[in-house]
Amino acid sequence: MRSLFSGAGALAIAAALIGVPAIASNADANATFIHGAADGGDATSDGSLRALTFGKWGVDLDARDPSVKPGDDFDRYANGGWFARTEIPADQASAGVDYDVYNLTQRQLRAVVSGAPASGQVGGLYRSFMDEARVEALAAKPLMADIAAVAAIADKSAMARFMGGTQGSFGSTIVSGGPYADTADPTVNVLWLGQAGIGLPERDYYLNDSFKPQRDAYRAYIARTMKMVGNADPERAAGAIMAFETEVAKVSWAIADRRDIGKINNPMSSDELAAYAPGLDWKAWFEGSGIAPQKRIIVNEKTAVRDIAALYARTPLDTIKLWQQFHVADNAAPYLSKAFVDSRFEYTKALSGVGELRPRWKRGLTLVDGSLGELVGETYSKQYFPASAKAKMEVLVTNLKLAMGDRIRGNSWMAPATRDAALAKLAKMDVMVGYPDKWRDYTGLKIDPADLYGNVKRSAAFEYAYALSDLNKPVDRKKWSMNPQEVNAYNGGLENKIVFPAGILQAPYFSEGVDDAVNYGAIGAVIGHEITHGFDDQGRKIDAEGAVRDWWTPEDAARFDAQAKAFGAQYATYEAAPGSFINPDLTMGENIADLAGLEVAYDAYQRSLGGKPAPVIDGLTGDQRFFLAFAQAWRTKQREDAIKQQVASDPHSPARWRIIGPVRNVDAWYKAFSVAAGARYYLAPEARTRIW
Repeated sequence: MRSLFSGAGALAIAAALIGVPAIASNADANATFIHGAADGGDATSDGSLRALTFGKWGVDLDARDPSVKPGDDFDRYANGGWFARTEIPADQASAGVDYDVYNLTQRQLRAVVSGAPASGQVGGLYRSFMDEARVEALAAKPLMADIAAVAAIADKSAMARFMGGTQGSFGSTIVSGGPYADTADPTVNVLWLGQAGIGLPERDYYLNDSFKPQRDAYRAYIARTMKMVGNADPERAAGAIMAFETEVAKVSWAIADRRDIGKINNPMSSDELAAYAPGLDWKAWFEGSGIAPQKRIIVNEKTAVRDIAALYARTPLDTIKLWQQFHVADNAAPYLSKAFVDSRFEYTKALSGVGELRPRWKRGLTLVDGSLGELVGETYSKQYFPASAKAKMEVLVTNLKLAMGDRIRGNSWMAPATRDAALAKLAKMDVMVGYPDKWRDYTGLKIDPADLYGNVKRSAAFEYAYALSDLNKPVDRKKWSMNPQEVNAYNGGLENKIVFPAGILQAPYFSEGVDDAVNYGAIGAVIGHEITHGFDDQGRKIDAEGAVRDWWTPEDAARFDAQAKAFGAQYATYEAAPGSFINPDLTMGENIADLAGLEVAYDAYQRSLGGKPAPVIDGLTGDQRFFLAFAQAWRTKQREDAIKQQVASDPHSPARWRIIGPVRNVDAWYKAFSVAAGARYYLAPEARTRIW
């Protein structure tokens, strides 16, 4: 299911700013990954549950295209053979290693979940979703009480109260919030609050002509939905809803601005917020949210919150009620009859280019994963993540941290005070591998195998209450923001920690039995990426304790910014899809983490050799194997619409540019493949970015 903090709310912004995943994530029970690879089918035999290892030692030699010179297109050199033979499955937005590992994890989870007893929470929730006959028989009936509740709202104060409550239920809100570490005192959680209210992926979808097909598909979906819930004039309703969301989009902040900690760090009290943005009944909204008046709120998109509140004040209540009814139905659609599911998919495929809905069992696993993630994760970790893998991964992370320390100490342009502060932050950075030390307790969540709609609503309320319970409490840095089975990783930002779930710690990202160069090039670059987030263009504004503080000398900060600007200029030239160029302001943090992460991983690999030369394997040097493993870990074939969506709404560059963008700035890559002047992606040594 989708995030409880709907739209572009405060927690979503906090995640985008300081807890950005290295790979990708799925949006809801009907969505697909932004990246991905071919599904191995529905088989659940032992063979289908084994991780994929490329070749005998970890690199897919047949995937290469030797007709392409490495310096002209390293992605095609490493993966061109694979591109030629790979078709994107109809139910996926892309094909690639991350989808390979995701689909493997789905089969592993299916083995765990399908065998769980119906009397338990996991088995009961999964069976309620898989009981398609019952869902079809009920049709729209489970939804209609919620639609009627919106229709009965008498005034805008009551609507504000209802909106606050949607953070733990179906529906939407024009602002959203939740607890996260205080920017001034990161030992305690305070309320973060920000803009929301739109249904398309990002504000640009409403404002740019290039997204007109997606707007048209969304408007048609709104009209279909309103007709299905009994609206007498669905076309008029769709027009009103679309017009309202367009006005919200006009005053909303661009996504690049929303990842700037200096811009979104706007503390104020509840009373100050009400005075600053008077168009919304904040008292009612907070009551609906279950949040008492606050002395300190980190308001993110400050002017947008003010302007959206003003828009709310001047918009007729009837329009807001139509908008709310649509979003209640939209949120609920994945858990209703086929008519609702298919209608929603008809819209979402316009965003991603996906031509076929995912199998029901995968959508059911998405629901279980989002509702009972750590309960499933505990069993998953025991079955699929051995202690030996955890131990080897911890050694890798230790070596990467040591290599990062060497790079910081070797940065000649940093003043001693800045260097010491950076080393202190690195030393305090916690590392978490595989699964949390303490598992969540789901005892209070009631699951009924015969009540899918009720299960989803109760789960949403349970999850929201769990998140809200942290408000004004000490930060628990041992808590995870991802489930162990996720194919992902993240840097905890204000918590100064890096987390690597068991799901991503599988071949071809990581394996106990492959060449060390492969592990360092694949998972090592991911580790380095997450470490570097603590020192990217936003992470560098957070100190060792997790507080937002400028610990740089002015001269060092100016040098960093100059290098970052030059690096961004490279990415601005990359056309990811026709007419869609990478936004360097949006992707800067990820691009820096990709480059420095690769460099740190390379240094750590060299450190692991202990001064001895790496063996030559199948004619490839250790350095060549390292860079090939890196490129093959990111190999992705992606639909054009999905690329455009990513460029507009994702702080990560498309996978192709996560390969080419970093390597052309790394001296060792040039040497490894004899890349010389004249190659398409050659950069003169003085033009290469050297930040960390």
